[in-house]
Parts: sequence; structure tokens; C-alpha cells
Amino acid sequence: MRTLLSDTALVFGRYARQTLRSKAAMTFGALMPALYLVLYGPLLTHMPLGGKGSSWQVLVPGLLLQLALFGASFAGMTLIIEKQHGIVDRMRVTPVSRLALLLGRALRDAALLTAQAVVIVLVAVAMGLRAPLPGVLLGLAFTAALALSLAALSYTLAMKAAAPSSFAPLVNTVTMPTMLLSGLLLPMSLAPGWLDALSHVMPLRYLVDAVRAAFTGHYADPALARGALAALILMAVSMTAGTRYFRRAGA
Repeated sequence: MRTLLSDTALVFGRYARQTLRSKAAMTFGALMPALYLVLYGPLLTHMPLGGKGSSWQVLVPGLLLQLALFGASFAGMTLIIEKQHGIVDRMRVTPVSRLALLLGRALRDAALLTAQAVVIVLVAVAMGLRAPLPGVLLGLAFTAALALSLAALSYTLAMKAAAPSSFAPLVNTVTMPTMLLSGLLLPMSLAPGWLDALSHVMPLRYLVDAVRAAFTGHYADPALARGALAALILMAVSMTAGTRYFRRAGA
């Protein structure tokens, strides 16, 4: 008897094997955060960033969430290609749960992006990052949660998109302001008051603050609770929207 768990594992395994066969998919996504880390990070070493901890404890959390933001937001491109090749239509006639088709894909993306985040942390440690292990693990958990949520939303959007040419510009239009207003590269405490206030409408802002608090070992900081709540709400909204559309679309 098929269950949601077994169906999800089946879909996850299919796409995980596909990813493992593609070295580009495993390495290219981490390239942009790695370049920021190596070429941009040293510029901030002796600068007062207005946050708690060292410049690396401010920059690296932002880069981890940047990795999840861009990597997961563009995940739907692969689904559009599958639609064009009839793969999605063939999946419609299988008994696999429609929710599993979404979860399996999104979990693959979350696992891949978390693995890339681990590599970013290791490179950052070699460059001077010092952070408590529990805080790093919390940061990776937030990264995985964000990746899972955004991947689900990306696949939902991809089901409605006719071609990559219409999908990519829309994703870029959303992700760029999100990155700038969430304080991924620099704390929003450095921004003018009006810009700092505007940034609070971005759920990602709360995750950024939470991961930075974790990397400095401030586990009682209210930012961690706010970040966890924002992550849970984002995950609930994305999964609910994605599941409803996948079932309605029969994908």
C-alpha cells in the first residue's frame, strides 16, 4: 500500500540521483556565495558593521540564506523543462501522491542547498569565521527551511508558467528586492530609519537576524524566536499553496 512517505521518498530518490549525476548542479549554485565570501568578505574584516560579533559572523549567515534564496527560487526552471518534454504528463498517470511530487522535489533542493551551505561554512572557517557549533547547526536548519519553502513556491509558480522566458524575469523581480531589503550582506541597522522599517515587511529579514544571533551564540535573543516563527509561517503558506495547486493541476 502506497503512503505519502514512501511516495515522497521515491520522488526524492529520483531527483537526488539525477542531481548526483550532474556535477554542475552540485557545485554551480554555491559559486556566487563563495565569490562574495572570498572577494567581498575580506573588505569587511575591520569595518564596524553595527551588529553583534565579527564581520564573518555577520556576512556568512547572510550568504547561507542568499544561497537558499536564489537556489530555491529558480528551482522551478527544471519543472518547466519537464513540462515541455512531457515528463509531467507521464507522472499524472502514476499512482504517486500529488503532494509527494511537490515534497520530493522540494526536499531534494533543500538537501542540495544545505550541503552547499556546509561547504560555504567550511570555507568561511578557513578564512576566519569563528562560531559555536550549535549556532552553525541552527543556521543550517534555517537555511534548509527557507530552501524547502521557496522551492515549493517556485514549483507552484512553474506549474503556471508557460516557458522559462516568462518565469526567470518574474523570479528576478522578486528575489533582488528581497535580498536588498533583508540585510543579507549588511545588517539593516546600518540603513536609514525608513529603509530599516520597510525591511520588516520581508519575512527573510527575521531569518537573517535569527541566523546571525545563532552564529554569535546568543540563543536567548528574541530574534531566534521571531526567525523560527517566520520560517514556520513561510513553510506553512508555501506548502499549503503548493499542495492545493499541484492537486488542482493534477501534476
